[in-house]
Amino acid sequence: MTCRAFVWIVCFCLVSFPLFAEAREAETIYFGGPVLTMNDDLPQAEAVAVADGTILAVGDLDQVMQHRGERTDLVDLEGRTMVPGFVDSHGHAFMVGLQASVANLLPPPDGGVDSIDGLVETLTTFAAENPETVERLGWIVGFGYDNAQLVEQRHPTRDDLDRVSTDVPIVVIHQSSHLGSANSKALDLLGISADTPDPKGGKFLRRDGTNEPDGHAEEYAFFAMLGGLAGNFDDDVSDAFVERGTAMLASFGYTTAQEGRANADAIAAFRRVAARGDLRIDVAIYPDILMLDDEVPTREYADGVRIAGYKLTIDGSPQGKTAWLSRPYFKVPDGQPADYAGYAAITPEAAHAAIDKAFANDWQLLVHANGDAAIDTMIAGVDMARQAHPNVDGRPVLIHGQTLRHDQVAQLDRLDIFPSLYPMHTYYWGDYHRESVLGSERAENISPTGWVLDRGMRFGTHHDAPVALPDSMRVLSATVTRRSRSGDILGPQHRVDVMTALKAMTLWPAFQHFEEDEKGSIEPGKVADLVILSADPREVAEADLAGVKVLETIKSGRTIYTRDEQAALHLPPALGLFAHEPHRHDHAHAHAATADGCFSPAVDIILDVMDRD
Repeated sequence: MTCRAFVWIVCFCLVSFPLFAEAREAETIYFGGPVLTMNDDLPQAEAVAVADGTILAVGDLDQVMQHRGERTDLVDLEGRTMVPGFVDSHGHAFMVGLQASVANLLPPPDGGVDSIDGLVETLTTFAAENPETVERLGWIVGFGYDNAQLVEQRHPTRDDLDRVSTDVPIVVIHQSSHLGSANSKALDLLGISADTPDPKGGKFLRRDGTNEPDGHAEEYAFFAMLGGLAGNFDDDVSDAFVERGTAMLASFGYTTAQEGRANADAIAAFRRVAARGDLRIDVAIYPDILMLDDEVPTREYADGVRIAGYKLTIDGSPQGKTAWLSRPYFKVPDGQPADYAGYAAITPEAAHAAIDKAFANDWQLLVHANGDAAIDTMIAGVDMARQAHPNVDGRPVLIHGQTLRHDQVAQLDRLDIFPSLYPMHTYYWGDYHRESVLGSERAENISPTGWVLDRGMRFGTHHDAPVALPDSMRVLSATVTRRSRSGDILGPQHRVDVMTALKAMTLWPAFQHFEEDEKGSIEPGKVADLVILSADPREVAEADLAGVKVLETIKSGRTIYTRDEQAALHLPPALGLFAHEPHRHDHAHAHAATADGCFSPAVDIILDVMDRD
């Protein structure tokens, strides 16, 4: 044998062996609809083969069918569209469980409450249909009302809630999570009376001409109400929040979720549920770095859970007018001076120290910064930390960045800060930003995805649930259209095409979480995290994007959620979660599937009370 012949044979074997190795039998082959891969080398495919929880092959139907065996389950998509499983760029999986467990008071389209009478009726119906939940919590709880969307243009009072019950305490949580109301029974139980002073940083509203509380409270006065509710939370309730929250996220196609601000109790609940095998999706957890710092972040999941890094909060909410701006609010809150521009939640020195601590320990850090002054503080802190720790690649993440200025985008790029932006905000509060919070000029540039793309940067988009439902298609729609509730477009220069918007929900947040080699695109060797949509979002009219349905969610090759296509047209997610059995190609036991502000201060109160109890 000549040397040349020997080399040819060796090369042939080296090239051929992977082909033979990959020709193993698939458990499932999906075909019959467009497969949007998020892989630029093969953006669209005809079929996908899956085995052992991973993707075997992607490509033309004939090519993929080479992996068909006697036991292969063939799934015809029937024209429906497959995309990678959605990766949550920022949300609060634990508190989504609260949202999924109580009365839905959200306004349309996420709920049906558009009046005080409607709110009272919804609470009454919920209490009647969920007596075990009411008995378990000891309270009737509702989440998500928005006074700006109620015909009365006001908050509910104790008198309104007393129409539901005077025997059971009631609390309703505003969509911002910074405000809420209680009935007379709850006020009595909490000892809130005419003699109760307003706490620092909060306010009890009073009946006209008296000191008697009218039931509505703001900020830390309201959080004290939540503290009374949280006293009834125990391990069983916490575990239920984890199970219901992750189930709701799965119903919207999320196969990797985030708990974006956790404490020890929430972490323990995730671990308990995961150890029982009841966690259907992966959850990346970020404890609050100012609350605890004894967890060791890891890149590896244990039963679907990992401590992925830490979270830092620098300011508050723009629609709550507590975000820290460099220029005054367009309309300052009552009682504030004309130059009021919000405020920092912590000092710049404390923020810089926390950022340095994360870099010193090689921890990934998520930083909540809504106002541009808060973003300046983050940028300065990361700049100093990178100089002090030049070899650390922690991929720090800016969360929200709603008033991110054009000049700041260049600084994010220079410092390798990943922006997790909030374009869904343009729909829910865009009109309010323009008319009250920021004025027309600044409102046009909230969540400026266009500026980020101009620099060739990756970014993530998020829902920040439970402030709104974790609706993946609403996230997609808002990123593409930037239409507000009134139909106006805020910042047409920041609109992006559908495929870019999908990457910001899949491949790019996978990169954000250091998981781009395993998730975020449909490629051989990656985890088989997949979603089947009712329509190809590239082909539907922009006005119909939010109406595209998640019909099936597949985690590691196993169906964890299905939705009947016709029923999905009529049922809101929270009502349809337990309605349908998994499709026949579920290869293992499947469970029955069930805004801004980061919910941060409310979480402090709720979780701190849970810790004490």
